[in-house]
Amino acid sequence: METPFPFEPFLVFGTMAIFLLIGIYLRARIGFFQRFLFPSCLIGGTLGLIVLNTGLFDLKATDFEAFAYHFFTISFISVGLTPSSEQQTAGGGKEIFKGAFWMACIEGVTISLQTIIGGLCVLLFAVLGVELFSTFGFFLPLGFTEGPGQAVSIGKTWEGFGFENAATIGLTFAAIGFLFAFFIGVPLVNWGIRKGHSTLGSITLPKDLLKGVIDRDKEKEPAGGLTMHSGNVDTLAFHLALVGLVYVLTYGLVVLLGKVSSVNMAKGLWGFFFFFGLMIALLIKWIMGRLGIAHLIDPGVQRRVTGWSVDFLIVATVMAVQMVIVMKYIVPIIVMSILSGIFTTWAILYLGSRLPSLNLERTAVIYGTCTGTLSSGLLLLRVADPEFSTPAVLEIGFMNLIVAPVIFASMVLVNAPVWWGWSINLVMLIHVGILVLCLALIKIFKLWGFPKF
Repeated sequence: METPFPFEPFLVFGTMAIFLLIGIYLRARIGFFQRFLFPSCLIGGTLGLIVLNTGLFDLKATDFEAFAYHFFTISFISVGLTPSSEQQTAGGGKEIFKGAFWMACIEGVTISLQTIIGGLCVLLFAVLGVELFSTFGFFLPLGFTEGPGQAVSIGKTWEGFGFENAATIGLTFAAIGFLFAFFIGVPLVNWGIRKGHSTLGSITLPKDLLKGVIDRDKEKEPAGGLTMHSGNVDTLAFHLALVGLVYVLTYGLVVLLGKVSSVNMAKGLWGFFFFFGLMIALLIKWIMGRLGIAHLIDPGVQRRVTGWSVDFLIVATVMAVQMVIVMKYIVPIIVMSILSGIFTTWAILYLGSRLPSLNLERTAVIYGTCTGTLSSGLLLLRVADPEFSTPAVLEIGFMNLIVAPVIFASMVLVNAPVWWGWSINLVMLIHVGILVLCLALIKIFKLWGFPKF
């Protein structure tokens, strides 16, 4: 039947919504998911992946890739628009900075380790007669430490350079990273609590955290405050309108930069769309502050926009994985993922155990972040610190500011082989330098002592 309007984008969104709702139900009902704190978006996305790959739905994986790309950009724009809370602005002092700095160094270590492992694996498979695209192994840092959004953004641009199905491969590495975050991370944190390494001592997780649903009789936390009169415009509509404004400005900027750049650079700019979006969002927030209207952005409401986009990003990420393509590269993907998971886990545990304080809490939050996203890091932190009463939750926020130059540099470096024809060896060598620098900084700042566990 011919429809009067295009329905495909909304059917794709509706399909993701259905599987997210199923994920919420399964998390609330099944003890296995509660034990490993699997978020509903990952449960629903995995179920959607299984159903979609049976061919029962006439939906294309590329549609889900597109949603993942755009939701990722929206999440970064929303983060840029979100005002700092009073607690963060008052700022926690020297100890919080040290914790945030340590986490930033750890992220530099994991990015470097994963890049080196990925590059070496590509070279090894070439010796064994398996030719992979030069940047194949660099999906390890993109998928594990930097997350699904970066993996699909960069992967889509690499397809323009001849890397077939790169976005799907990148999303596959990101999905595997989540498996390490929860199947390895949760048991490790529980082990640390049993051994007495938690600052808060023995902990019983609240029922609402395990089920993922707030009980009917429990007092509800406010989601945010109204900054617009409902007789004029809804507050949520205003916040989404700001996101839309930044999105259009970002699109215009990227198109403009593409016109004055080389062909290869112009292609690669779309992989950095989220970064330009973040910068413009910060600029808009600053301008609103100068105009005296920054109070119109409510931190709670804006965080809900961020959370909404991240949840749907993860659903889209998993559902976009095409098993036919994954099976074609299953051996390299498994080998690289296992090596990356082992070395990432070992490095974070080794360095985390040598912190002067908050060993378990800081190790938990950075492990979840370096194998999944900030959301999975916060979930692991809640196992050790259910009420976020330790400074670790503030530190991971400050960490994102400190580590930004390393993240940006690494993303440029992994693109160097397709932009400028750099060799894999050169990219790995520079990451060896970043690795050594980060380890040296941990030592210099006296964040590397005797092991506590």
